[in-house]
Amino acid sequence: MPVLPNLVTGLLVLLLSAAALAEAELRVRIEPANSALKRNIEGYIGSLGERDAEALQRFRRVAENQAEKASQALGYYQAQITAEVSEGATPRLTLRIQPGEPVRLRDVVVRIEGPAAQLRDFRLPNDPQLRRGVQLNHGRYDAAKRDIQNQASRYGFFAGRFSQQRLTIDPDNGVADIELIYLSGPRYQLGAVHFLGDSPFDEQLLQRMVPFPADTPYDSVLIAELYQALRSSGYFESVQVDANPSSAAAEQIPVQVQLQARKPRSMGLGLGFSTDVGPRGRANWTRHWANPQGHSYGAEVELSAPRQNVGLWYDVPLDPPLTDKLRVAGGYQAEELADTDSKSRLLTFGPEWHRQLDNGWQRVVSLKWRHEQYDLGDDAGTSTLLMPGISYSYLGSDNQIDPNHGYRLQFDLAGAANGLLSDANVLHGNIQLKGLTTVFKRHRLLGRVQLGGTESDGFAQVPPSLRFFAGGDQSVRGYDYQSLSPENDEGDKVGGRYLFSTSLEYQYSLTERWRLASFVDQGNTFDSLQIPSLKSAVGVGIRWVSPLGPLRLDLAHPLDDQGGVRVHFSMGPEL
Repeated sequence: MPVLPNLVTGLLVLLLSAAALAEAELRVRIEPANSALKRNIEGYIGSLGERDAEALQRFRRVAENQAEKASQALGYYQAQITAEVSEGATPRLTLRIQPGEPVRLRDVVVRIEGPAAQLRDFRLPNDPQLRRGVQLNHGRYDAAKRDIQNQASRYGFFAGRFSQQRLTIDPDNGVADIELIYLSGPRYQLGAVHFLGDSPFDEQLLQRMVPFPADTPYDSVLIAELYQALRSSGYFESVQVDANPSSAAAEQIPVQVQLQARKPRSMGLGLGFSTDVGPRGRANWTRHWANPQGHSYGAEVELSAPRQNVGLWYDVPLDPPLTDKLRVAGGYQAEELADTDSKSRLLTFGPEWHRQLDNGWQRVVSLKWRHEQYDLGDDAGTSTLLMPGISYSYLGSDNQIDPNHGYRLQFDLAGAANGLLSDANVLHGNIQLKGLTTVFKRHRLLGRVQLGGTESDGFAQVPPSLRFFAGGDQSVRGYDYQSLSPENDEGDKVGGRYLFSTSLEYQYSLTERWRLASFVDQGNTFDSLQIPSLKSAVGVGIRWVSPLGPLRLDLAHPLDDQGGVRVHFSMGPEL
């Protein structure tokens, strides 16, 4: 028997069978048109699958019943529904619906009884679709019940129940009555927190991380805050919090936390590049916990052509340990400023008190001893300063890596007094403001302003690290890194008393990860508070949003100096 003709015949049979089982089509016709009802019926019936006309004939009664239920869910209890099936290459089931007048709400009673009624945060459902005269919607009624039950679960009314939950419908008269009365019962409390598992820390330290005292009224948000607090401490590999109402005794829920400590040490390495400093390498080593009291310490190194930095730190958690800490830090930094016109070798040491305030601001109070050897052009000097300081910072952002909206505020102030372990009177301040907003999804506006000043009765004794230089990727683009500076008699750039710089940038999002940018930058450093001579630049650029933050490539042209287009490359968050 020939094989090829049989194979061809088999393929034709398969193709004809596949055509016969093509996806059937559902059409819903509503007179008068009602898009909400149409969507509800289509969603309720769903896909018709691979049915032929005969199968659709058998299914039509089911479809009519489903359409009736979908109509009633939106309050149409007088709907007239007919179904017809048409044959063809694509079998079709057509539903024709005349919805009629909808049922409307007449009496609506939604009430909370018991202790929950006295709790301000426990709110009645405020749905405008659950008011007298509004069209009945079963989904809104069910959502109101869920809303009450969800609030009861959040706030610890675990014995609560509906003493009345009634939806009475009179289709003939076109009215419906709702009665929802929730009897909350007592509010449960959170008991003492017990820690289990692998934890080398003192019980006192762990209890200081708990954001609520024992016998606090239950709130599931507090459980989430406890979990987040322990996770963000940096001490633990895993955290499991169990506060099961079924374990309650006398309406008090015991809280058990299972902990697994992280490895005590970690190390990180990184490479980067920017046109300000060229290639750079970073390394850090951290001992995340050194003793049962949760102390930690570490070291970090940064190396680039103009700057080499080594830092050491030791942290002691305070109370509360997640927001307050005492850090003792020291470091050595060697830096060439303004393309070797000025050089600095700086040694620092001193304590810092870090605290997160209740309003979200970060505050750091410090006392820094600074010893700096420097060259300003052909002049060399040594500076020793003991500088108490304070700084405030705030970040409001909808995303840490690539925000669409947000702002950052930073204020720093430090000073030294001659004779108090210092060889000069110095007052140094710096303000940075950044803002970002996105409109119409694709259009982004970024703004930046920086102000700085150093006051001293002998500015010649102020070291380079407390002077200001401008120009570069993060300052005034179009000018070389730290090239904007007052000069001495030999033309060496020696840094200024004051700094002002500003930037305005517009970005257009081509895709989720690629953006075009245009910008204008302006700024300078100067020695007088008279109206300064500002340098301006304009440019265009492109952004690629990497998992670590945006990478920026800019072409900038200075408007006030000779020179062509300068290339700037940098990376990192924009706030």
